[in-house]
Amino acid sequence: MNTTNNSNDWLFEITPKNKFFSLNLKEVWQYRDLLFLFVKRDVITVYKQTVLGPLWYLIQPLFTSITFTIIFNNVAGISTGNVPPFLFNLAGITVWNYFTSCLNGTSDTFKGNAGVFGKVYFPRIITPLSVVISNLIKFGIQFFIFIAFYCFYYIQGRELTLNSLVVFFPVLIVIMGILGLGLGMLISSMVTKYRDFSNLIGFGIQLLMYLSAVMYPMELIKEKIPEYGWLVDYNPLAYIIQTSRYMLLNVGQISFLGLGYTLLFTIVVFFIGLLVFNKTEKSFIDTV
Repeated sequence: MNTTNNSNDWLFEITPKNKFFSLNLKEVWQYRDLLFLFVKRDVITVYKQTVLGPLWYLIQPLFTSITFTIIFNNVAGISTGNVPPFLFNLAGITVWNYFTSCLNGTSDTFKGNAGVFGKVYFPRIITPLSVVISNLIKFGIQFFIFIAFYCFYYIQGRELTLNSLVVFFPVLIVIMGILGLGLGMLISSMVTKYRDFSNLIGFGIQLLMYLSAVMYPMELIKEKIPEYGWLVDYNPLAYIIQTSRYMLLNVGQISFLGLGYTLLFTIVVFFIGLLVFNKTEKSFIDTV
């Protein structure tokens, strides 16, 4: 009697559904209630047992902007033209915070949700997507603070004008979110095997902030230390920050070539992150 089993002997075979580049948008839509539940969890639960609650959304950008204004504008003497230095810094920090929130939240997807992933099936892409969407709410709150200070300075008689291209500002935020999602999925996949990456994220983000023209005009690096200007030129985040200030404050200049490079970089990073994410979800439970 031959007891050898082959694949044809099984009635059912459970295999991962995802293809490498599949977003499974139809399945994500079927699980949209779970997606909204994760969004609600990310917005409410994080600050549920804190004293100040959602006020932390406001405190962080305000204090960071004040610190940057004192150090970089008052002490270092970096000029922001006709734009108040505090408002200049607040614009950059508000946009930057959305990217860092998306990156930090998605980079811990597999490690932070291993218990849930090991018990029940749902499209894994929902978890990082919920982070990107929930951080849009946080960004909206912080952007409202920027608008409030913008109106305050305008009433005070400061020469502030919006650029006509400001209607495309939401497109920049979408690009920033997709870039944070792509990098986050890539890092979260690598953290399952190399735990050191989780320790390097915080340091890497701080270093990246100084190379992204968050607290200074992009042209300043080329003027002061031109030999290191390429570090900013090849940083897609710097073009998003610069373009955001150009749209909101009508200061600096816009580089369409730089924006094209940023868009291409974002698309490539997103699909690489999606490829690695879909591949990792098939076997990550054995390594986490």
